[in-house]
Amino acid sequence: MERRGDRAAQSGREASGDNITVVHRSDGSGTTFLWSNYLSKANPEFKSSVGEGTAVKWPTGVGGKGNEGVASYVQKIRGAIGYVEYAYAKQNKLAYGQLQNKAGKFVSPDDETFKAAAANADWNSVPGMGVVLTDQNGDKAWPITGASFILIHAKQDKPDSAKEVLKFFDWSFRNGQRMAAELDYVPMPEPVVKQIQAAWKNVKDASGKAVY
Repeated sequence: MERRGDRAAQSGREASGDNITVVHRSDGSGTTFLWSNYLSKANPEFKSSVGEGTAVKWPTGVGGKGNEGVASYVQKIRGAIGYVEYAYAKQNKLAYGQLQNKAGKFVSPDDETFKAAAANADWNSVPGMGVVLTDQNGDKAWPITGASFILIHAKQDKPDSAKEVLKFFDWSFRNGQRMAAELDYVPMPEPVVKQIQAAWKNVKDASGKAVY
């Protein structure tokens, strides 16, 4: 999940006379993909000049390696603004800004706005439920939300192994949601979990029988 930090705001100092330093990732990352994907949806000029991807050519700013590198620069440089995963923003106590979402509402990044983005997504619109959660509908949806995915072959040569894998993820959904929150990740909303579990019937052995 994305969150932007402002060193000047964090320190309580006025930034009106300071130059703004943009801090971005120097390495390829899913965080950069989500941020650039959202900016491409929100701004046609950005889409045409920079575009989206796990690594893009930023027209300005300084690069930090990993979320920790970006967070460190944002903390050290007066007037800096950058993007990091939610957990790093929270753990490093970075200040953040509200964003106007697709519904025209200004929202802050938190558990509820992340869940709203996931809950409002049309998970059946993309094969394998591989939905990019940026710029989703909903009054409460945070517009730069992303989900982590586990990929599994729909046709299994080793159905017993596939069954154990799905059994593990079934356990994870039933028991691991609290663990995710403790790590500053956001559990999937229950309706989305049910959709995912229903999709498991599409994982089949060579004879066409569902493995779980």
